[in-house]
Amino acid sequence: MHALVIDDSRSMRMILARILRGAGFEITEAGHGQEALDHINGGLRPDICLIDWNMPVMNGYEFVTQVRKVREWRDITLMMVTTESEHSQIVAALAAGAHEYVIKPFTADAILDKLELLG
Repeated sequence: MHALVIDDSRSMRMILARILRGAGFEITEAGHGQEALDHINGGLRPDICLIDWNMPVMNGYEFVTQVRKVREWRDITLMMVTTESEHSQIVAALAAGAHEYVIKPFTADAILDKLELLG
């Protein structure tokens, strides 16, 4: 299993990568949505993407909408992991194609529970 961790915070990428490695994932990191799209366009096929909302260049919501436009990428599981807690933003992300939504701060167990829920 391969995970793409997308967050402009290096420390947050490291925290999420550590949790995911412990669950058996290989990890690729990206500092913003465009960098993540570049990885996928380059041939990376992650099983799951963990995506921050607020990032430079391309934010997480824009990344989700771009991924969902490509038929071949529709099987990629998308999970928002963000400080954005407004109900309208959660609804927007899920409507755009995110499968799950985790609000920061989170525990490792919260991430692992969501992963288990997603299968």
